[in-house]
Amino acid sequence: MRILLLTHAFNSLTQRLAAELRLRGHDISIEFDIADTVTEEAVMLFRPELIVAPYLRRAIPESVWSRHLCLIVHPGVVGDRGPSALDWAIQAGVAEWGVTVLQAEAEMDAGPVWGSASFPMRAAKKSSIYRNEVTQAACTAVLQAVQRVAQSGFQPQRPLVSQWRPLLPQAGRAIDWRHDDSTTVLRKIAAADGFPGVADSLFGQPCHLFDAWPEATLRGEPGAVIARRETALLRATRDGAVWIGHVKRAGSIKLPATLAFDSESRSVPEAPLESWWRAGSATWQDIAYEESGAVGFLHFEFYNGAMSTAHCQRLRSALVWARQRPLRILVLMGGADFWSNGIHLNVIEAASLGEGSAADESWRNINAMNDLALELIGSGQQLTVAALGGNTGAGGCFLARAADFVWARAAVILNPHYKNMGNLFGSEYWTYLLPRRVGADAAGAIMRDRQPLTAQRALEIGLTDACLAGDIPAFRKEVERRAAELAAAPDFAAKISAKCAARARDEAAKPLAAYREEELSHMRRNFYGFDPSYHIARHHFVRKTPASWTPRHLARHRELGWSIP
Repeated sequence: MRILLLTHAFNSLTQRLAAELRLRGHDISIEFDIADTVTEEAVMLFRPELIVAPYLRRAIPESVWSRHLCLIVHPGVVGDRGPSALDWAIQAGVAEWGVTVLQAEAEMDAGPVWGSASFPMRAAKKSSIYRNEVTQAACTAVLQAVQRVAQSGFQPQRPLVSQWRPLLPQAGRAIDWRHDDSTTVLRKIAAADGFPGVADSLFGQPCHLFDAWPEATLRGEPGAVIARRETALLRATRDGAVWIGHVKRAGSIKLPATLAFDSESRSVPEAPLESWWRAGSATWQDIAYEESGAVGFLHFEFYNGAMSTAHCQRLRSALVWARQRPLRILVLMGGADFWSNGIHLNVIEAASLGEGSAADESWRNINAMNDLALELIGSGQQLTVAALGGNTGAGGCFLARAADFVWARAAVILNPHYKNMGNLFGSEYWTYLLPRRVGADAAGAIMRDRQPLTAQRALEIGLTDACLAGDIPAFRKEVERRAAELAAAPDFAAKISAKCAARARDEAAKPLAAYREEELSHMRRNFYGFDPSYHIARHHFVRKTPASWTPRHLARHRELGWSIP
């Protein structure tokens, strides 16, 4: 079936749906819903048999839905209506939620239902639930709907009961720091993450709060900022305290909390953790180490998978420390939602807001990423595993590939390319790591095509070594089992010897330093050269500037010479 995906942006849900539909043989093209005329033109060019809208911020024009079957992916249960479905559900603490695929009509979310799927709600950020439970349920419901459309005999039904929920205003999200308990505060911030955030103030300055974490032991005057740790600030509640990881000040961009309030937070007392070991009680800890027998697990929970210069340096320190433990296997677990997405574009952009240089910070950040990758490549005494429980992209993909094994959860999406960010060349030793796994031709195609890969497709082409089914808890159990088996394997010593010999041969053929210098020569031009495309793309990405066109590698119907097959 020829299916047009109409979307506001090529977000994780749209990527996953495009990949799953292509896997089942459907002809897919994508158009960003920029304006009525643009959408109408896309429909005219592609002549879709079905239009699916995974992520919209405005209504499909009547000129389209009145003439073509258009299915809306709504992140709410059957009968739920309105633009803040998931926000309301999280803030209300519902036990179960779902996704509904319904036909577009004049009245918002009121059309007949073509598919649905439900899931148990967990206590987590909206962005996390969206990338995991909502995305999985959306895939189930959309595939169900597409099958029903193909059968032609299915008659969709309108919900017997519906409930309209208006846009959740900031007044409904407001935190009363003197009277709200920690659970309520966490739920309110979770319901607004990563958009629009909760309007509040810190240090007497208006801002929006994101990325909240519980604290089990520290206490203080309700509403007061009582501690800092690395990039997070701790604010006291009526019955405890909550860590705030990210903040967006008025007129600025979303940043780590201590960076957003750099000067103000310096007087706040430090509350450091004693070691890399995972804390014994609930707290904010972006890097945490655990151990089971001869297997070590290094977790790094970086918001949206972005890794700043400081993140990379600290993670490298933790990696060096872990490698000195009596281990056979070291597993890099990443975070629940992302493994890594490479350099931290928001922190880089922030450097340009003051007296610093975005180019200089980009250079520091990519070199810190390279230092981390080099440490992983050189881990000669252990076998290393990158366990991708969450999505990964750009430099994060190649940082993962620096490990001896890459095991990916079946539901994750990988974007192993850089060029979407202003024709960025990329580093992290990708020119060494990628061709040796997939071949030079396939490596060139991956970088050129810039298409997301499912975990299964990544396995098929050799980019990863295993595709493991299940949700995040099941994935982690399977990783633990596999890692333990690898540690206990009778040929472990032979594996280490073979690894070291292969690395020595590769180094003799071409030193890693040469790969790095070649990659960085391109990156230097990206950062400091005459072509400003990287800096322009980064600025628009960070500022969430609405797209003014659909990238041509996504919109097949806009290719020169396109015609209906």
